[in-house]
Amino acid sequence: MSIGLVVRGVAQSGSVPEWGSGGRRFKSSRPDQLKLGTFPFCSKQKGKVPNFNEVFLLILVSNDDGVDSKGLRALVQVLRTIGRTVVVAPDRERSAAGHSLTLHKPLRVHALRKDVYSVNGTPTDCITLAVNTIIKEPPSLLVSGINCGSNLGDNITYSGTVSAAMEGALLGIPSMAVSLTNSGRLRFKAAAMVTLGLAEKVLRHGLPPGTFLNVNVPNIPPGQMQGIRVTTLGKRVFKDPVIEKKDPRGRPYYWIGGEEVVWKRGDNSDYDAIAQNYVSVTPLHLDLTHHAVLAKMKRIFQNGSVYES
Repeated sequence: MSIGLVVRGVAQSGSVPEWGSGGRRFKSSRPDQLKLGTFPFCSKQKGKVPNFNEVFLLILVSNDDGVDSKGLRALVQVLRTIGRTVVVAPDRERSAAGHSLTLHKPLRVHALRKDVYSVNGTPTDCITLAVNTIIKEPPSLLVSGINCGSNLGDNITYSGTVSAAMEGALLGIPSMAVSLTNSGRLRFKAAAMVTLGLAEKVLRHGLPPGTFLNVNVPNIPPGQMQGIRVTTLGKRVFKDPVIEKKDPRGRPYYWIGGEEVVWKRGDNSDYDAIAQNYVSVTPLHLDLTHHAVLAKMKRIFQNGSVYES
């Protein structure tokens, strides 16, 4: 199945005019049944959905909690108000799958209902199959989530939610990962409305080449959210990261994921933003090179011969 894509007026990742151009405004009179105006930092157009009906928007959604997760359902409900939303997600929970691909077993895609597909693989598999075999077009936007639980600081390296957005960025698609802190009753609808507002901004302004967003939403009522803060990655330390136990026969077995001790607090970190009831938006980059130490590393390793005598 091939889905056509028209991109008039929508900034595309990596294009010349997309970064910093601001784009043009879109006009629409379609009412928003979800009352976007109750989220003052989501959209200036109170009572209206983001206005994108002058273009054909194709939105790809995935996650690592599985195709039947409540967070994904809430996300799809709001994104469908601005464009065609296609779900390609794992058939079961794939948390902490990281940026892994399935290379040693066949992958199967099941069409569950209109524009909803499950894959017996990882979130990265889902994005690869979606773009190359299911929709066969680069979407206007990729949103991964809404994850049940935060993805802050170092944890992004393990996250399947973040990795789906990373794969989208590698394919040149404007991409964002969204997670909800998991304390108390989970307010997925509120997080979905926040995501809708952020999606509007990404569609209007684009993202720099090789950049994607990691979004964390505090699990609090909308009226208690302080706004949006652009942040850096924090760092946390675990106590006893591996837990050893004994089975009934006395043989050891292990659980990875020990007690969380403390976050290393830092200026403008994602953890600090969440702790202060802000939505955290962290821009991430695909280039992992530590540019600040290149000159020093050259002095150390590029002097002398390849082999030490």
